[in-house]
Amino acid sequence: MKITIDREALVQSVQDVMKAVSPRTTIPILTGIKITATPQGVTLTGSDSDISIESFIPMEDEDKVLVEIAETGSIVLQARFFSEIVKKLPEKTVEIEVQPNFLTVIRSGKAEFSLNGLDAEEYPRLPQIEEENVFEIPTDLLKTIIRQTVFAVSVSETRPILTGVNWRIEDEELICTATDSHRLALRKAKIETENHQSHNVVIPGKSLNELSKILDDSNAPVKIVITANQILFKTKRLLFFSRLLDGNYPETSRLIPTDSKTDIIVNAKEFLQAIDRASLLAREGRNNVVKLTTLSDGIIEISSVSPEIGKVTEEIQSESIEGEELKISFSAKYMMDALKALDGTDIKISFTGAMRPFLLRPLHSDSMLQLILPVRTY
Repeated sequence: MKITIDREALVQSVQDVMKAVSPRTTIPILTGIKITATPQGVTLTGSDSDISIESFIPMEDEDKVLVEIAETGSIVLQARFFSEIVKKLPEKTVEIEVQPNFLTVIRSGKAEFSLNGLDAEEYPRLPQIEEENVFEIPTDLLKTIIRQTVFAVSVSETRPILTGVNWRIEDEELICTATDSHRLALRKAKIETENHQSHNVVIPGKSLNELSKILDDSNAPVKIVITANQILFKTKRLLFFSRLLDGNYPETSRLIPTDSKTDIIVNAKEFLQAIDRASLLAREGRNNVVKLTTLSDGIIEISSVSPEIGKVTEEIQSESIEGEELKISFSAKYMMDALKALDGTDIKISFTGAMRPFLLRPLHSDSMLQLILPVRTY
């Protein structure tokens, strides 16, 4: 293999595939990046067997030549060293040449590195996915959906299924649910599927986080292909494979209360800032707990007490309070995560009592809700 490649394009591709390379792996070759040169261009691959990312650099893009191929072929190079080298090379182009015994020479300007490569034939094959069930989502919507749900997945491995986000597709609607059993985030979006297919899969939260970092902020469509144990996200230059989690996701719809005893409408930003201030004293130790009390004339009191440090109280004016008086305690962190995910200026919070889960929703949209379990305080 012998190629000359635009350094900027190479750096970008290396950064993308590095997101799938794990320094700790039981398969040594997976600490490397696979580079394949074909007459169409250069493909880089990184994988940790859970996530695999393939990034393609075409021969030219918008009339700019990115790759010149003197000889096709492939090689696996140590990801950690290769990524650092490429970032620091002096010139705008990089020449990569594979010599006998997989010794790989990387030249740019007057700098020359020789790296011991590995045989690309030893690199695990990426799943071959039959593209039967394909649907598309605009990139910016996909990133929004991930941001509004993935924070609520469980970080504990005791119930592995909860470390993922449940994606359900039925009747041209995508319903994404994440829960760690103390809170729940739900986001719906209209999509167009071929032949009204339905799916129910659980995607690891870690995969969605990495995917979100790689996607650009455009509204170009991302193609999504779902199979029995893999999901593939496909953009113009990227293939992002992730394994799916095994098992059945718990039925969460029955957790969501349908009635409420107290409804509060508040400005999300003001409310978030007040919770943030109250949590300043509640951060010590595990008890990151803030208390909300409804007062007369639509006033809400937010307070927090930390016996060793002190206490804080603040009153904020709500848009409206309907229903019974209420005193409830909850995790400040959970509340702030939920408020950051709701892109509304005004939100409605529905309570069904001091010990029951409560709901947060944007006032003028039913595509999203956040559910939080209160904290018992005696």
